[in-house]
Amino acid sequence: MPELPEVEVSRLGIQPHALGQVVTRIDVRQPSLRWPVPENIHDMEGQEIRAVKRRAKYLILETDAGEALIHLGMSGSLRVLDGDVPPAKHDHVDLHLSNGKMIRYNDPRRFGAWLWQPKGGEHAVLGKLGPEPLTDDFTGEYLFDKSRGKRTAIKQFIMDNAVVVGVGNIYANESLFICNIHPKRPAGQLTLNDANLLVDEIKQVLATAIKQGGTTLKDFTQTDGKPGYFAQELLVYGKQGKPCPVCGEILQSVKIGQRNTVFCPECQKD
Repeated sequence: MPELPEVEVSRLGIQPHALGQVVTRIDVRQPSLRWPVPENIHDMEGQEIRAVKRRAKYLILETDAGEALIHLGMSGSLRVLDGDVPPAKHDHVDLHLSNGKMIRYNDPRRFGAWLWQPKGGEHAVLGKLGPEPLTDDFTGEYLFDKSRGKRTAIKQFIMDNAVVVGVGNIYANESLFICNIHPKRPAGQLTLNDANLLVDEIKQVLATAIKQGGTTLKDFTQTDGKPGYFAQELLVYGKQGKPCPVCGEILQSVKIGQRNTVFCPECQKD
């Protein structure tokens, strides 16, 4: 599943082509995605794209009429192409622009979404979200206060969008390993020092992934078709059964919240 860095890389790839352009037409070939594509998505037609934003894993195309919310789901991707490129299999939505380009949405599993948020409104999917991890709102003090009395495993806790958005499975694994925090430790047992260290590492690992172009996942390509590079620098994710890069102990894996979790039993003692 594309995680926050991949979504941010998509935003950065789309922005130069879309910002300030008028939406001339939207073609919806497959309206049955995770939720039905709303008919009022066509309210964008004739509107200038004022901003290309991101909230959690939602890309937001802002116009004076409202905002399109785009989620990549499990296997979705966005490409910027010439407007006359014929659609291929699983190309479900095309957003045509006044510069002759189009933003094309491809999604083999159809778990993604195109939603519409009228101007001045807030879609339910954006409600009750925690702070963005790369902003000043996400601090060690915030995480420490939020975790008090919580028995939830710390890995599951930091992946909760109500706590902080966009810390997906890959980056939760990596951050906890770097901080020597066992992923099953109850969140309420974090010290303030632990929380400060963990927040710093989450920010660092996400920023590094964005800078390097997003993690290379099987179903993800950037808007120019090039894969990301950060997967080459992952320390533990996907490496169960291999030696720990720090101490040489064999990395183990366990399911937490139905997600595969890799850790070092020596460096990350419970």
